[in-house]
Amino acid sequence: MTDQQWMAKALQLAAKAEQAGEVPVGAIIVKDGQVIAEGFNQMISLHDPSAHAEMQAVRQAGKLLQNYRLTDCTLYVTLEPCSMCAGMLVHSRLARLVFGASDYKTGAAGSVMNLVQHPQLNHQLEVTGGVLAEQCAAMLSAFFQFRRQQKKAAKQASLPVAPELTDPAAPDDPA
Repeated sequence: MTDQQWMAKALQLAAKAEQAGEVPVGAIIVKDGQVIAEGFNQMISLHDPSAHAEMQAVRQAGKLLQNYRLTDCTLYVTLEPCSMCAGMLVHSRLARLVFGASDYKTGAAGSVMNLVQHPQLNHQLEVTGGVLAEQCAAMLSAFFQFRRQQKKAAKQASLPVAPELTDPAAPDDPA
């Protein structure tokens, strides 16, 4: 399969995260042409700030392989990893990282910083970014736009209503 086909599978997992009310990020780990692990964001539902899609997938892969080193594996993730996840990917000795959308606020695979290829660290990953970037970014943008609309509606719903709109004894025309 191609990087685009694997990323499409990661997008399906991102949709699961979104359905659960989580930020829509999905990840899969592939070894020898087979998906061996998958994950999607679950920070809210698990009350765990480390429950990122990448973290979930790496934990699952480690258990399956009975090894914390994922030397012959590729991680496909819909959003560029943050510094926490990037550090974990270096420690896992992951061979390759493929991500969709760049994260210009917290990305640690080239956008804000590049931990996964830092020359002073003991391992560097091969990185391919921008795979299905438009679809990945569109899903995230739509999610956050919806969230902003929800907040705005909730805020408007809690605003006090002007007395002339609620008091039946108030005159129709205050002038």
